[in-house]
Amino acid sequence: MNVALPLFQASDETRRENALHSYPVVSLFSGAMGLDLGLNEAGLRVAVSQDIDRWCVETMRRNGHVAVEGDIRDLLADDPHCRFLTDVAGISPKKVFAVVGGPPCQPFSTAGKRLGAEDERGQLYEHFVAVVEALRPRFFIMENVKGLASMPSRADDPDSPPLLDEILEAFGDAGYKTVHGVLDAVHYGTPQFRERLVIVGSRDAEDIFLPIPTHFHRHQNPECRWRTLEDALRELGDPGPCASLSAQARRYLAMVPAGGNWKSLPSHVAREAMGGAFESGGGKVGFFRRLSFSEPSPTLVTSPNQKATMLCHPTELRTLSVREYARIQQFPDNWVFEGRSAEAYRQIGNAVPVPLGRALGQMLLAVAQGNAEVKVKRMRGTSVHKRMAWLPGGNDDQ
Repeated sequence: MNVALPLFQASDETRRENALHSYPVVSLFSGAMGLDLGLNEAGLRVAVSQDIDRWCVETMRRNGHVAVEGDIRDLLADDPHCRFLTDVAGISPKKVFAVVGGPPCQPFSTAGKRLGAEDERGQLYEHFVAVVEALRPRFFIMENVKGLASMPSRADDPDSPPLLDEILEAFGDAGYKTVHGVLDAVHYGTPQFRERLVIVGSRDAEDIFLPIPTHFHRHQNPECRWRTLEDALRELGDPGPCASLSAQARRYLAMVPAGGNWKSLPSHVAREAMGGAFESGGGKVGFFRRLSFSEPSPTLVTSPNQKATMLCHPTELRTLSVREYARIQQFPDNWVFEGRSAEAYRQIGNAVPVPLGRALGQMLLAVAQGNAEVKVKRMRGTSVHKRMAWLPGGNDDQ
């Protein structure tokens, strides 16, 4: 059972630093703070974070951040002006640079029941919009699973208008210009394929854009190529605790090479291992899957030992550990995750990768400072420059 923690007030020193910073940020549905850490690395300052989950809040506080615990619906009902966010952090509501966050995404996942807005959690985007309307920040960033992009507004009517259109309309009604799209974190230096729908908004109709990729499947400069699992885990040392595997899973995984899965098993063993799933459709690539050091990791899930989404170490007969999860999401090595291992896996598996947060923060700063684009009177080789305007990331080989 969750036990409510007292509302934390920032220390006097933190309040002074928040008040003096040029780019204070309010974070909602913050989880383990992957997005927040990335924004901080870019030069913004997340002054206060919020979440309903006790363990996420304890993680924030354990790592020295100001956190508000509670259901955003209740918090807003009690204080629609959002002083519960600004007062504890010592910032003026008029100076909030950005509101960021990702309302819980389960109803929008392509793997779930897709109840969308009819699920009470699917309505939480409305409360994100309400905070934006109350604080009127210069910018906002809302992120979610890519399934939101294809979600109908009514689960019982697949031909109903897209829910995304309703969300964009709500931000438009609030006076914000928006851009949106699905970004893959691997293109921004994360050693993991992880797609997220991102919506960025500007109160003052500034020239916002989705951050340009910095890392590619193929590039002449090694520093600009995709990061791999080997890059992530290099010099980690003791991996720490990891989720257990059943004796049956260990027996089959012992036959699977790095980069393989159930298809790597002898045909008669594969049928035995897969059971009823053997005849089912789909790629089933996550069954008895071993990762490869030479590739980015697949998308981390909230538990590495589930049968259909297994994340087994490339060379050892075990799952990825909590510390390895954190490395893949690019959390600092000294970041502490509160709760048992299952809670830590869940927090990390739900997080926005830190490099993607950094890229989003860099974009906001570039727009705010007016230096995102080099202005020229004319461009030589116009056709070449048009082709280079948006470089492909090599997604085809995922």
